[in-house]
Amino acid sequence: MAFRIVIDARHLTDFGVGTYIRNLCRALAEIDHENRYVLVTHPDDLPDLAGLPENFETVAYENTDTETPDNLRFPLFLRRFRADVYHVPLYRVPFFMPRPYVATVHDLSALVYAPRDDWRYHFRLYQLRRGLRRAGKVIAVSAATRRDVENILGIPPRKIRLIYNAPDPRFLSGFASVSGNAAADARRRYHQRLLDRYQVDYPFVLYVGNIRPQKNIPRLIEAFAVLRNQLASHEEFNDLRLIIIGDEISRYPAVRLAAMQSRVESVVRFLGFVPIDALRVFYEAASLFAFPSLHEGFGLPPLEAMAAGTPVVTSNSSSLPEVVGDAAIVVNPENVFDIARGLRDGLLDQELRSSLISRGFAQVRRFSWQSTAEDVLATYHELAIGKPS
Repeated sequence: MAFRIVIDARHLTDFGVGTYIRNLCRALAEIDHENRYVLVTHPDDLPDLAGLPENFETVAYENTDTETPDNLRFPLFLRRFRADVYHVPLYRVPFFMPRPYVATVHDLSALVYAPRDDWRYHFRLYQLRRGLRRAGKVIAVSAATRRDVENILGIPPRKIRLIYNAPDPRFLSGFASVSGNAAADARRRYHQRLLDRYQVDYPFVLYVGNIRPQKNIPRLIEAFAVLRNQLASHEEFNDLRLIIIGDEISRYPAVRLAAMQSRVESVVRFLGFVPIDALRVFYEAASLFAFPSLHEGFGLPPLEAMAAGTPVVTSNSSSLPEVVGDAAIVVNPENVFDIARGLRDGLLDQELRSSLISRGFAQVRRFSWQSTAEDVLATYHELAIGKPS
């Protein structure tokens, strides 16, 4: 029996969630030629969904889910499709969402780090809890996120399905996979042109992601300052820099202040967002990738760095240990000196570096969008046939 499945793809171009929507839809298109899909997105994003098979239909929707009337307007729009299952690929569920629906929870840090004495926290908590309790199934992208969904929102375990994310395939088909002298030369030339464009001619530690407080960037900067002092006379790393790719720094004055107070402002660069082709080069050119986040729902950047053959230093908290396995240096993200120790080991211990690189490639292969799509499709089927939660 074929079902009609509607996916809310309005966040297709967002950082993080957009990666999930885009790759899930593409992977479903590869494995499912029976069910009928309707992908609802903004008119400007329709070209991003081009080339899908005939059982996929794309539909434009003008409004955003940040508008209060959309809690009624969007559900009314969806009802015209008479779907067997609806999929909301993030936890912000419209108030009158038609059922049955699946909701995906990527990260609850917005609740974990929100001030509890603010009425907006309690309203958001009520809204999220209501949206997930009404869901037929809740997808959690890691075991850590599943625990958060149970403990913070009180969702019954029987309703929650653990389905891992996977790296964007564009990071798996980069230069790190090519072989041969000609390919290696082409890789070096392309790297050099791009790094010249960004005026990067020094070894660097890389961070990729947004700069929200839970990302722990001030401590990373402080740890980098400690490391710089330790390597001041090192032949290879005496001019080591820290490059941060992600949000615009102007939104986070505490991060700039940390660089000033640590006296490393001149050797910490904030590049904002860069195109994915440039990002792949930065991953590959980095001497080390650092991701000392305090809280992650999944944590894709460490896997992206591993796919590029770059050693990773990350946190021992939330989802990160289950995502990186034994393929990264794990540190206490609340201890500046432990972060600095991890960075130093990752740069100087050549035997450890070689081991991390080989284990990193193996770890990345544990996650795939085909596997994710197969599990999501099974979840759709369970809900469509009315299997009890």
